[in-house]
Amino acid sequence: MKFVDQLTIEVEAGKGGDGMIAFRREKFVPFGGPSGGDGGRGGDVILVASRDYNTLYELGFQRRYIANEGEKGGPKDKFGHGSPPVELKVPVGTLIYDEETGELLADLDSEGSQFIVAKGGNGGRGNAKFASSTRRAPRIAEKGEPGEKRTVRLELKLLADVGLVGLPNAGKSTLLNAVSNARPKIADYPFTTLHPYLGIVKFENLPSFCMADLPGLIEGAHAGTGLGTHFLKHIERTRLLLHLVDLSTVDPKDPLESFEGILRELKLFKESLLDKPMLVVGNKMDITEARELWPVFSEAVQKRGYRVFSLSGATGKGLPELLKAINELLAQNNEKPKMPEMEEERYHEFLAPFSIERISANSFMVTGREIERLVQMTDFTTDDGVMLFRKKLKKLGFMDELSQTDGNDEDTVIIGEMEFEFREFFI
Repeated sequence: MKFVDQLTIEVEAGKGGDGMIAFRREKFVPFGGPSGGDGGRGGDVILVASRDYNTLYELGFQRRYIANEGEKGGPKDKFGHGSPPVELKVPVGTLIYDEETGELLADLDSEGSQFIVAKGGNGGRGNAKFASSTRRAPRIAEKGEPGEKRTVRLELKLLADVGLVGLPNAGKSTLLNAVSNARPKIADYPFTTLHPYLGIVKFENLPSFCMADLPGLIEGAHAGTGLGTHFLKHIERTRLLLHLVDLSTVDPKDPLESFEGILRELKLFKESLLDKPMLVVGNKMDITEARELWPVFSEAVQKRGYRVFSLSGATGKGLPELLKAINELLAQNNEKPKMPEMEEERYHEFLAPFSIERISANSFMVTGREIERLVQMTDFTTDDGVMLFRKKLKKLGFMDELSQTDGNDEDTVIIGEMEFEFREFFI
């Protein structure tokens, strides 16, 4: 299965069901009252985090997801059924962004966590809800409210306890293959690993942990060179970095060249990555050149303040000591990696229910969520519906605001998908 860690999709929640206009028709009750029921709620679109998935690949087959409409209201005060939600499963660790604003909407960082990415519209009220002491037989019913539409960007950042870092061909895939059930591709050339692999590591009676084999870094990765930022972003979620260095290819005159190069790329991408605990591994100790360089390399790394281990990924020599050290360090660092903060409370300036703007010599554009929603839910085929619409507009202060413009009777007033003549509002 192809690994996809970023995807843009369109979601549209279901429209609410229309309310119904109906009257009681019973024997010996010649003038039955209104009995039209409300429409049902439209279906939501919900993203649900699941460990059954480790890629966004399957969502990419369909880029638009639409929930069903709510059922229409029925006679005898019968409410329409609400539509079930559309649930889209995504990997644990998926971030949800609004594509238009760039706002982080949710961080699905645990199994079963979910986010309603598009809310279904409320059902319209049937005429039974409009009955009053002065209106005994209302012929008014609302249309269902449209569901929310949104374009979202999904970004997967793997949740792993340990992230393997190092130059291409440093032996990361061999190590993961040796200690877990993961089977990354292994070959003797750079960039064998083109996307992350996850494996569960269980050693003796110690707690198990998740290890991620991530594509190798090269110079300029922080700016996107090679696999660049596609790799680096996954490091943010790890609790511990395991830095592998292929000692068989290190220059004896500068044993820390490749090691410091990786640290530099991490710092340039995000300086806080260097605050993560890190163990350094001199790998490929089954090769003579690596064994000869080990004393110089280990001493230089320890002077930099890091713990260093020798390892042969091919033979497994040094593996038990390394796995024990990883478990000890993970036990000391239980804190969950911090992700971009999401505001728990947001304060917004008060927004007017509508705005009126002249867009041409003979037309106005009216925008505003409340007034556009009112137009969408009004049934203009009945006189009572039109009268109620005008009453609500007046209550919003729309008539007064429109009268202050330089409009004339022949002008067009556009609200949502409807067009009105200017004079209609003052008849």
